[in-house]
Amino acid sequence: MATYENPTLNGLNLRQPSKDNAIDQYLRPQHTPLPSSLSDEDEAEVDSLLKQPGVVSRYAKEQVSDKDLARLKPDGWLNDEIINFYGALIMGRSNDAKENRSNETNNEDFTAKESQILDVHYFSTFFWEKLTRDGYEKGRLARWTKKVDIFSKDVVLIPVNHNNIHWTAAAINFRKQRLESYDSMSFDRSAVFKGLRDYLDAEHRDKRKAPFDFTGWEDYVSKDTPQQENGDDCGVFTCQFLECLSRGEETFNFSQDDIPYLRRRMIWEIGRSKLRTG
Repeated sequence: MATYENPTLNGLNLRQPSKDNAIDQYLRPQHTPLPSSLSDEDEAEVDSLLKQPGVVSRYAKEQVSDKDLARLKPDGWLNDEIINFYGALIMGRSNDAKENRSNETNNEDFTAKESQILDVHYFSTFFWEKLTRDGYEKGRLARWTKKVDIFSKDVVLIPVNHNNIHWTAAAINFRKQRLESYDSMSFDRSAVFKGLRDYLDAEHRDKRKAPFDFTGWEDYVSKDTPQQENGDDCGVFTCQFLECLSRGEETFNFSQDDIPYLRRRMIWEIGRSKLRTG
């Protein structure tokens, strides 16, 4: 992957927060800082997973091999297999939480954290490629949702590959009436928003037989999107954006400094086929 210099990074470092920004920071919900490492037991499990040959883990329709998992070592560029496995974990957790929520009164294991998990749909990394290369009709994207009503979801999550040199996260947020783009290098988002609007309208015409009503909808870019400081970590940032969004988070509790820990945590999560939040 080519190395980029974030054009906004120096400006962000030099920019002094205004009074309004200071107030906004004060009012914003405070996140618990991430740990610097896993427990000794979990760190040992990660080391063991990295030594395991062949297929390391399977979940739903996804699987990850030893070569895929090695991409989560420092400076590795994440591939489709890692990102789609992680997306499957996100959607699986959402489906489990939805089922537990429906049985809440009879489920002693239902937790407050589960109650915050949104009803999400995840599109694989190949979705965006088909949409932008072939379009809705030629790409046969109507078939992708034959068994899913995306308009009933809280959020639709989409990893976006930009010409095989950069990963970002996109979301169709029905709760907030927003088309969202999260880019750890803050590049131009206009093509992402156009693609999301084109897809949403085409899908609504196909499933609901009418144009989508964009009244009240906005193209949303968070001013607090964490920024990477190298050319290798965009896939990790993208996975973490998607994971946070699936829990309804409005801000993110990680930065470039947390990426070494998050890479190790993702190896553990993939090996266990289970997400953790700390």
